[in-house]
Amino acid sequence: MNFKSPLSFFFIAIALFLTTGCNKVEGPGGAATIKGIIHVQEYDGANNLINEYDAPKFDVYIIYGNEEGETYFDDDIETSFDGGFEFNYLEPGNYQIFVYEDCNTCQSGREAKMIDVTISEKKDIIDLGTINVFQNF
Repeated sequence: MNFKSPLSFFFIAIALFLTTGCNKVEGPGGAATIKGIIHVQEYDGANNLINEYDAPKFDVYIIYGNEEGETYFDDDIETSFDGGFEFNYLEPGNYQIFVYEDCNTCQSGREAKMIDVTISEKKDIIDLGTINVFQNF
């Protein structure tokens, strides 16, 4: 093979592209799932638990990857009637799931409850179980 011909460089470039350009990063396009249930615990002004339930129509957010300083979400979903949520079709990698809950000591009155998740295999199903969320009533 004559490596000086333009055709040889073309085939080498294609081979390099095919072997390095197909690495998937965190995000959609895969076959893995992250799921869980959001459970709200409501407290009165005296910090007494007055009600709790699996939360329908509750916003759950996901960040693809866990790069330091990345503070914006990539996607969100509402929980179902039973408080359940699923982020489907994810690639292996690192993710952060978060919800907002009330916070009595925060200036804004709310804070993000963050959960780090790693998907190792293509078809993993990561069940986060029940995520308790604090709310003032």
